[in-house]
Formats: sequence, C-alpha cells, structure tokens
Amino acid sequence: MSQTLRTGKWIDRFLRLNAWLIFAFFYIPIFVLVIFSFNGSSRVTVWGGFSTRWYPAVFENQQILSALKNSLIVAGISTVVSTILGTSVAIAIDRYRFKGRKALDGAIYLPVIIPDVTMAVMMLAFFAQVFRLIDSFGPRFQLGIYTIAISHIAFNISFVAVVVKARLGQLDPSLEEAARDLYASGWLAFRRVTLPLILPGVLAGALLALALSLDDVVISGFVNGSGGTTLPVYVFGAIRRGVSPELNAISTLMLLASTVLVLTSLFLQRDPKSKQP
Repeated sequence: MSQTLRTGKWIDRFLRLNAWLIFAFFYIPIFVLVIFSFNGSSRVTVWGGFSTRWYPAVFENQQILSALKNSLIVAGISTVVSTILGTSVAIAIDRYRFKGRKALDGAIYLPVIIPDVTMAVMMLAFFAQVFRLIDSFGPRFQLGIYTIAISHIAFNISFVAVVVKARLGQLDPSLEEAARDLYASGWLAFRRVTLPLILPGVLAGALLALALSLDDVVISGFVNGSGGTTLPVYVFGAIRRGVSPELNAISTLMLLASTVLVLTSLFLQRDPKSKQP
C-alpha cells in the first residue's frame, strides 16, 4: 500500500513539473518580447535600460498607421458580415431539418481545421478566376483590403457558427414553442426570446472573429494587393529585415488587444448557471 502511495506521489510530482515546463515553453518567449519592448537600446539583443520610447515611435510611423487602418477596416467588415451569416447558419442547422443539413453541419468545421496556407491558396485561386471573368466584361479589379475582408469572412463564418451553435445547444426549445403558442410570429419569437438568450454567444463569436481577423497573417499575405497591407502582414515583412524594439512594441500591443478580445469572448460564453451566489 505504501509503495502505491509513493508511486502516486512521484506521478503527481512529475505531472506538476510537466505542466510547469509546458507553461514556461509557451509563455517565457512572450515575457521576453514584452520586456524587450521597453528596451532603451536600439539593438534588440542588448539591454539599454528601461524606456517607453518605442511605443510613441509606433504611432509616429505612417506605414504602421496605414497598416493599422487597413486592419481595422478589414476586421470591422469581416466581423459584422461573418457574425450575421454565422449566426444564421447556426440557427438553421440547430433549429431546422432540411436536406443536406448533416453535410452542412460537417462542412462548417472545414475552415476551422484546414491549414491556413491551404485556405489562402484557395482564396487566391478563387479571386484570380473571378477577376479574370469580371475583366472580360470591361472593369478591372485587383487584390486589396476588400479581398482580404472577403477571405476573412470565409473562415470567420465557421468560428462564429460553432460558438453560436454551442450556445443554442444549451437552450430549451420549449421556450420558443411557448412563444409561438402565444401567437408570436416566427420573427417576433426570435427577436424577443431566442436572440436575447443567444446574444452572449453571438457577441463571443463576434469578438473571436475580430481577434482572428486582426491576427491573421497567412491568408492576408496571399490575397493582399497594392495598398492592402494589414498590420500583421507589415510586422511579418519587417521581421525579415531584423527584429527591432519597435516591432517588439507593436507585437506587445497586438498581443494585448488579442488577449482582451479572447478573454472577453470566453467570459461571454460562460454558463450563467455556473455562477456562485
């Protein structure tokens, strides 16, 4: 019995150590990035004392501001459109029965699991064919921030749908049936009963879509064009010329924004029944 207890203690210690090592592996580079964003030296590998000089420099760089503007435009468009479409798809799959429903339910997960580079190549090939068709009728189009927005909508719909679908699975369908029994129309029942109940899931999906859009590099890098550089793509291109404290500052700000959005999304997805009095 004592041998079993000793073995259990060693296993428990090993698992704790393993958890801490994994935690260190993931987060020590982040801590180093944040610390060196306050480096007073222009050489990123040499500590020159604590300084916040690189953060004002970020907002004085016109290229960064232009890339940030593009990112906000793309993220805003893709978040609004993907939230509306993703919520509609989730409701259709969860509440209605129609031919091809199971196939649609499975296909909605594809953009979540396929590699980003595969998605990027698909979108680039799609735009190449569409633009070739459109150009044959006269007007000429090229890649830019709106093609990036369309690409972000294509994968964000799935993320929103998955989150909203999970929220719908927690609801009691009898609440909607009760509203219909009280002579509420389908739209009124949705607006007065369903939407308020799934609103936390909708907002969580929207915030997740916003975070994914603001962070995307691969797809945006493939389908961007003249004047369509987003902030993550700018940072990725700048890193090729060498890491600087200014890039550390940009990355820290992006990390902070993404963390806030994801934590807010998780907060909105929490189960209200799990609250303790």
